[in-house]
Amino acid sequence: MRMFDTLDQLEPLIGQEIGLSDWIEVDQARINAFAEATEDRQWIHTDPVRAAQGPFGGPIAHGFLTLSLLPRFFETGFRVAETRMGVNYGLDRVRFPAPVPAGSRLRGRFVLKRVEAIEGGKQLWVEVTVESDRGDKPVCVADSITRQYR
Repeated sequence: MRMFDTLDQLEPLIGQEIGLSDWIEVDQARINAFAEATEDRQWIHTDPVRAAQGPFGGPIAHGFLTLSLLPRFFETGFRVAETRMGVNYGLDRVRFPAPVPAGSRLRGRFVLKRVEAIEGGKQLWVEVTVESDRGDKPVCVADSITRQYR
């Protein structure tokens, strides 16, 4: 995990990578739990036998499951010591260029795009590229906006 003392240390790093998260396994149990929580039980995610005959040769994770892991990627990717609280403010752009086969490991790579002062802290625009250990193509690219408070 990359550590920063203050939010002000981030501004000179606009356009640069500021962190790389730990790996997270996306196994069939996690996919099934997400399907139950969201009531999205489509066979391509939850039926390994039928999914083996589908276009990806096996079950794949929901795109929104991958997206829901962003907070965990942030937690292990970089940290600013003076920040007492971070809040998800939203997303500007999200794409899922490649599937996530069950059993894959994923991690997030963070590039700082923009920083603006807000009352009590900074608002960060960070491009998160989610990589898989199963391929060269990213499985998710998202422009995440967070508010970091001192």
